[in-house]
Amino acid sequence: MSLLARFRGFPTALLQHAKVSYSSAATAAKLQELALEENCILVNEKDQSLGNASKRDCHRVDENGNIRLHRAFSVFLFNSKGEMLLQRRSTHKITFPDCYTNACCSHPLHDIEGEREELNALGIRRAAQRRLNYELGIPLSQVRPENFHFLTRIHYADKGDGVWGEHEIDYILFLQKDVDLKPNESEVSEIRYIRRDQLDNQISGLDAPLTPWFQLILTHRLKLWWDNLHRLKKYQNLNEIERF
Repeated sequence: MSLLARFRGFPTALLQHAKVSYSSAATAAKLQELALEENCILVNEKDQSLGNASKRDCHRVDENGNIRLHRAFSVFLFNSKGEMLLQRRSTHKITFPDCYTNACCSHPLHDIEGEREELNALGIRRAAQRRLNYELGIPLSQVRPENFHFLTRIHYADKGDGVWGEHEIDYILFLQKDVDLKPNESEVSEIRYIRRDQLDNQISGLDAPLTPWFQLILTHRLKLWWDNLHRLKKYQNLNEIERF
């Protein structure tokens, strides 16, 4: 029986804790397809929950150019030296494949009850812990929900290739910690740490584009936040949803 057949109907989020080989390109592509069946949390422009829809439905650009608004998060990971982790998304990714971005970008899932918890963005933090483990192989014990610094929410949209795009209330999470890394090749093709004083040169020298959310945050906020890693509370904006 094929890997896909064995896992069909099994909650994809739970596969993220299973020991699965990702060496086959065909397997990686099938796992990306299965992930489209997960249910994201639909929200309005005030970030109030409106129910759920599949990841597929949340990322398809409709005939009028619209994309359903849903909840997401972006993790920016720094080591103890203050260097930031940059990842290159796998070519198997459905949305924005082979693009550079921050350490981890994904969604809390409606399918997982604990990720629907809104108080203190706990559901978002739990989702970030799960995805850092799945994408980068970081042990769960090294990225506890309380370790994340929740900075703000950003509402953005991008039509991507006209078929797959993004429309998200994106929770921005910062984490400074030395962690063990073992990237999942179906999700990530490359990782590197970059220094703050090399940021502009490193970004300009990349041979692939940036994801739209990373480009947006880089343009408007990243340098300020990075320069103030040890006093991020000063820059928290938890009551407003930022739009640029």
